[in-house]
Amino acid sequence: MPIDKVVATFKEAVADVPEGAVIMIGNFAGPGGTPYFLIHALRDQGARDLTIIANTAGGIGLTLDYDDHRILFENHQVKKVIASFPFSTSASKPTAAEKQILTGEVELEIVPQGTLSERIRAAGAGIAAFYTPTGVETVIEKGKERRWFDGRPYLLERALTADYALIRAYKADRMGNLVYRGTARQFNPIMATAAKITIAEVDEIVEIGELDPEVIVTPGIFVNRIIKVKEDLGFPRHLDRNFRAKKASA
Repeated sequence: MPIDKVVATFKEAVADVPEGAVIMIGNFAGPGGTPYFLIHALRDQGARDLTIIANTAGGIGLTLDYDDHRILFENHQVKKVIASFPFSTSASKPTAAEKQILTGEVELEIVPQGTLSERIRAAGAGIAAFYTPTGVETVIEKGKERRWFDGRPYLLERALTADYALIRAYKADRMGNLVYRGTARQFNPIMATAAKITIAEVDEIVEIGELDPEVIVTPGIFVNRIIKVKEDLGFPRHLDRNFRAKKASA
């Protein structure tokens, strides 16, 4: 009998996240691939001393202004963030994470974006560490092993794992096989493979066998819980060229 991984509520999905957990959060610079409702549920659940691994530290203001994982910093739940772009795009509008990093409340490990994605991917592939030329002779090199290959210096980077991954996909079946759409296919697929427990927020859940195997990106073996979004965010998370016109005429 196949395992049914559907969870009834977002609150239930994150209920067991403990204090001090390491959590990967899928996102890039906008709402497309952000597990919006899972983040809100984690904020409401209240676990503290979290280590967040994400592309940004939330609230950077590149696209729509919406509540992403910045709310975890605003709620003072984070002790460390590992990210590529932790600060706001506007010096006059610092994010909650930025303020807490600068005051020492939150520890920052800044990682080049390609290195960040490869550290996560390596964890999912069972690779403990790898060498990369990125970051040589910069602040990134501090405390890292350097080796030379073919006359070029490389830094040793360790794989990144997490206790939980909060990710977003477009569609799932009840076994947790996932299909992505648009910008949701950024950090989400690799994060799904690198955590002990992966929780996926999706728009649609179908019966086992209904997904075309050729379009499945994340096999259900990597996914522990899935939950369907039932509320309208008021802004698009998929490509919708008519969204602005629809809002104007509403």
